[in-house]
This record gives sequence, structure tokens and C-alpha cells, in this order.
Amino acid sequence: MIRVNTKNKNNQRIRRATKTRAKIAESGNHRISIHRSIQHMYLQLISPSGDRVITTVSTNQKNNKAKSNNIESAKDVGTKMATYIKKAKITNVAFDRSGYRYHGRVRAVAEALRENGVKI
Repeated sequence: MIRVNTKNKNNQRIRRATKTRAKIAESGNHRISIHRSIQHMYLQLISPSGDRVITTVSTNQKNNKAKSNNIESAKDVGTKMATYIKKAKITNVAFDRSGYRYHGRVRAVAEALRENGVKI
């Protein structure tokens, strides 16, 4: 495991993320990875082996109606990812929150995925 300096928040988040990604890799499920920035939110659907990104959805894309980074736009991004997962006929996915706390925008994405029939 990579030793990370835990003196700032981002390094602590990366440390938490590496632990959860190791557990997700053991499960053998597809993974939905989240990245939050100040202006946008990005979701990636990653293959079970972890070597290929299948699709990405973000608030930065042209076809999104909400351009801001708030809970409503996070729900919108979650529903778009859920429709793609249904079309691809993927049954189970693992929710990789990338070390972020499960509240606010991250929670809104997870709830939108569950409401649209994705098993997390």
C-alpha cells in the first residue's frame, strides 16, 4: 500500500479511497466512481477488472440542463447514469464514493441510482 502523508484533507480522502477500492476489487462488480470538484461532479462506470472506463456522466456535459453543482444536478447525473446501466443490462454495481463523506451531493447521486432501479 502506498504511504500517504495524512496532514491535509485531500491525502486523508485518498487514503480512505484506496481502502474501499481494494474491497470493491475483491467483489468483482462494476464500479461507479465519483469525483467532486467545486464547479462540477463527475461519475464513471468502470469495468470489474478496473482496466476500462465504460462511460462517464458529468454536470459539465452539453446535454445537461443544470450547469451548477448542487443537489438537483447531482440527482440528474445519477438518473442519467442509471438509465445507461439499465441499457447495458448491468445488474450489480459497487458505489465508490472516493473517500468523500456520504452526505449532500454524494448521497443524492446514490439515492437517484437506487430510485431508478440500480442495485448498489
